[in-house]
Amino acid sequence: MNKLYESAAIALQDIVKNNQTFAVGGFGLCGIPEALINALKETQVNGLICISNNAGVDDFGLGILLKTKQIKKMISSYVGENKEFERQYLNGELEVELTPQGTLAEKLRAGGAGIPAFYTQTGVGTLIAEGKEQREFEGKPYILERSLTADIALVKAYKADKAGNLIFHKTARNFNPECAMAGKITIAEVEQVVEIGELNPDEIHLAGIYVQRIVLNAHPEKRIEQKTLKAQEA
Repeated sequence: MNKLYESAAIALQDIVKNNQTFAVGGFGLCGIPEALINALKETQVNGLICISNNAGVDDFGLGILLKTKQIKKMISSYVGENKEFERQYLNGELEVELTPQGTLAEKLRAGGAGIPAFYTQTGVGTLIAEGKEQREFEGKPYILERSLTADIALVKAYKADKAGNLIFHKTARNFNPECAMAGKITIAEVEQVVEIGELNPDEIHLAGIYVQRIVLNAHPEKRIEQKTLKAQEA
């Protein structure tokens, strides 16, 4: 089975449609599948539900899909750094399901593992717990959280072999493995592609069974969200 596609646009063209749910890897602008997000914008599909830690910034990452009004709902942990995200939410144009970061990661992991729900103490006694089943274990209250799956997952990795086994680079791993597990179809954008057998099995972070399509983007922009430089000495 050939998992390698010529471009992000070709990898998306026969599977995307309106009102789908996407799980998108990344943390801020770190480890985001930039080419896939840009290609998704060009498809002009809309009514999307996006599961991602945040929505990037106004002109990069998922922020570009907010600007074109292609996203109807965000399931995320963080709203900052994106003025359009804030504007749409406050004006009732965008539905937002704020989810604690660790809970979001576990929702995706559990969904990929076939676990429909789990109990957690995170959110007990807050707005997060409203409307959710609550039980007590060993004298402590827990709330029931439903897991998450997606029609399509878009993830970013450093290196892949042609079977889809992935290696991530340091903190750019972030939510990417969990998103990949949760997707019914997962597309991995990578900087390098090698032959099967060239990767050291002990260095593989995610097995290729979770990846259906691979796109090579050898020179991603890797924009820095907030660049802070040390002041030069006089």
